[in-house]
Amino acid sequence: MMNMEVKLGLDVFMEHYVADVKGKRVGLLTNQTGANRELVSTIRLFHEHADINLTALFAPEHGLKTNAKEGEKFSDFVHSSTGVTVYSLYGKSKKPTDAMMAEVDVIVFDMQDIGARYYTYIYTMAYMMEACARTRKKMFVLDRPNPIGGVEVEGNFIDSDYASFVGLYPIPNRHGMTVGELASYFNEEFSIHCDLVVVEMDGWKRECFFTDINLPWIPPSPNTTGLDMMLLYPGTCLIEGTNLSEGRGTTQPFEIVGAPFIDGEQLQDEVNALGMSGVRARALSFTPTYQKFTGELCEGIQLHISDRHTFKPLHAFVHVLAVIARLYPKELKFLEYGSLKHPMFDLLAGNSNLRLALKNGNVESYLQQCQRDTEAFLMKRQSYLRYR
Repeated sequence: MMNMEVKLGLDVFMEHYVADVKGKRVGLLTNQTGANRELVSTIRLFHEHADINLTALFAPEHGLKTNAKEGEKFSDFVHSSTGVTVYSLYGKSKKPTDAMMAEVDVIVFDMQDIGARYYTYIYTMAYMMEACARTRKKMFVLDRPNPIGGVEVEGNFIDSDYASFVGLYPIPNRHGMTVGELASYFNEEFSIHCDLVVVEMDGWKRECFFTDINLPWIPPSPNTTGLDMMLLYPGTCLIEGTNLSEGRGTTQPFEIVGAPFIDGEQLQDEVNALGMSGVRARALSFTPTYQKFTGELCEGIQLHISDRHTFKPLHAFVHVLAVIARLYPKELKFLEYGSLKHPMFDLLAGNSNLRLALKNGNVESYLQQCQRDTEAFLMKRQSYLRYR
């Protein structure tokens, strides 16, 4: 399986679909991950192609060059090398406006996802699909691999009252689908009714991790450091809703968890005593350079994946949080913001069940609900899968 040859949706589009956009004004929703296997950007490929009239660019969270921090807003600007306006979809509005859509006849989406429900690019894609449906524009989604594989699925559905930009639709925490498959799923299951064309990859298999395929890796966001981080993320992203550090401001974001009040060795021993499959905890100390506990010495653990095929990130990290909640019941806090209806942790988790289970010291009922929701999703997604 190693070094498997995969042709990206972008490469297929450039070979077979350019005639479909010839003579039309093309809008491109992308970031630095939009590039072909030779690392030539989609923006340059489109701008320099005689039959593609690139008239607008759209940028998601983290910006066109993915240099903006999480949650950092940015405004529209003019792209320096093409002279094309870049419309911010993480500024005044996360949704494309009619004025933006008036600049284009068709939209092309080309961006790398990382396979977790919380990652906002898939909802920027969905909002663009809604805008295309509203303004009667066709949308092409150029498919890319799910870097953490397309077989394993894990997690619970989001309750409708907890829908947000970190969980817009009821899909599991680890969904196991590509952006193209998700686009089709969103379009049908949630009645978007966009005129959608998914340009499939050639050669990708569901069991592939990104390290199994012969493609260069471009980080989709500032804290996306590699495959282990992405594989942990369906579990460790939940830390963002607590007063624990998820490792932002270190070289190991979303691979470590800690706080000034934690005894790292005790946490390591308690977690390893659980005997969880495919992962080991190692005690460590770290001092974040920004975000939570800036400049403060924290202790905690790093989660080392020993078997990518048996490791279940959500299951593992729910148990890590359960250990922390048991050891530090007075210190562990769930963050609340005045602008949010629910605690941030609940928005990430999709409901209040996990937070209440952690407080009550019994997470098994939550994990049983995850199993039921996962099984239901596996059945529902089956007709939308494009790769085997």
